[in-house]
Amino acid sequence: MSTSNEPVMEVDYSELIPNNVDLNSDRALRRALERWQPNYIDWWKEMGPEGFQDSDVYLRTAVGVDKAGWAKFGYVKMPGYRWGILLAPKEEGRVIAFGKHKGEPVWQEVPGEYRAMLRRLAVIQGDTEPASVEQQRYLGQTAPSLYDMRNLFQVNVEEGRHLWAMVYLLQKYFGRDGREEAEELLQRRSGNADKPRILGAFNEKTPDWLSFFMFTNFTDRDGKMQLESLAQSGFDPLSRTCRFMLMEEAFHMFVGESGVARTIERTCQKMNEAGIQDPHDTEAIRALGVIDLPTIQRKTNFHISVTRDLFGAEVSTNAANSFNAGLKGRFQETRIEDDHRLENDTYQVLRFRDSRFVEEDVPALSAINARLLDDYIRDCQGGINRWNKVVGKAGIDFNIQQPHKAFNRRIGEFANIHVSVDGKLMDEPAWEGAKHEWLPTDEDLKFLVGLMHSVTTPGEYASWIAQPKVGIDKKTGDFEYVRI
Repeated sequence: MSTSNEPVMEVDYSELIPNNVDLNSDRALRRALERWQPNYIDWWKEMGPEGFQDSDVYLRTAVGVDKAGWAKFGYVKMPGYRWGILLAPKEEGRVIAFGKHKGEPVWQEVPGEYRAMLRRLAVIQGDTEPASVEQQRYLGQTAPSLYDMRNLFQVNVEEGRHLWAMVYLLQKYFGRDGREEAEELLQRRSGNADKPRILGAFNEKTPDWLSFFMFTNFTDRDGKMQLESLAQSGFDPLSRTCRFMLMEEAFHMFVGESGVARTIERTCQKMNEAGIQDPHDTEAIRALGVIDLPTIQRKTNFHISVTRDLFGAEVSTNAANSFNAGLKGRFQETRIEDDHRLENDTYQVLRFRDSRFVEEDVPALSAINARLLDDYIRDCQGGINRWNKVVGKAGIDFNIQQPHKAFNRRIGEFANIHVSVDGKLMDEPAWEGAKHEWLPTDEDLKFLVGLMHSVTTPGEYASWIAQPKVGIDKKTGDFEYVRI
């Protein structure tokens, strides 16, 4: 047994496409993926980070699937990053944990009756991965530090690898349809009027770094919830794919949560230095070159409400069918204490009935999305609590909060009503008159964009964000994470 601290090499990097799925044993699949790869590289060069394709970036690359040591760090030019196919280890004797097939051995091939449903799940998940890269392609030009620039690029290359993960499933298990879907994933574009990405949040712009941090905290957290649910799947290759993706996704949420926390920390520090006690004294606070806390609250309201729509309708036949078929479970399914079939169970869902909000007992199978949304809201609160500790430690009277579940919704139970952040029903004129208090205004967005300036000297940071406590891979504060 090796006693070295170096990660154990479990991934075959001698091949054109690094993998731990024995790609050489399936020549037709290998050829199909090798034909797809140049198109992927062309997409990356066109839609990946603008202006940094030739820069050496200090990135981690997966070399194994063991949590104890699965990645190594080194300088890489991003088009040369070794994107590959990695699945978590197979669990011998694993059985389906939920639905009508509960207790049966997991499937290694796609069951014919569920082929269309599984393909759709893979396509939707796969479409989100390149979309976020496209949304963030210009951010490197205004990075507040080389540390942050490097983190952006790490998120980008790993979203690219997640696209590879879904393309592998589509190409291996879904024949011609899968190959066509894999090509379509490279044809759609975030925000494109003619060929947009599938989900609305992935067509929004990401014009500034606070938006990026909010996105990676809130929207990538939705990704975590979806991946956790898919990791429960009775289709074992999908489960194994998502289990490894979750290891990478954790860093993306760290980038988001810590980025907002550092933004808050710097704002509070500058307020205290200037003797400003009122967090709503926006003009004076912005004059310090930092982002005022009410703007951070409005950005929180926007990003969390848009992300909640990604969960779909709270009461959903499609979600019920996916659960019942054993294709997509609930968040941390195996930790839930029930029969995992839900044939006679109910779940309380917040609904809008007769001009008021009511909690209704709904068949639990139909409320799969509602439960996942509730899990998401609880998961978000942990990060928000940590942000508020930063504010409290600085002695400033301000508390960042989640908006009401019905606030600013476009999909689901509350799509057709207007609600304030604290849940008060409003008519459309009242909403139009008050929404600027709760959502970012044009002035807010203009201010944020104007604040974004590139800082490329190692160890230096923009005025609006604090230095991190610890460097990536334990590097010192003046480490050159990106060689420009």
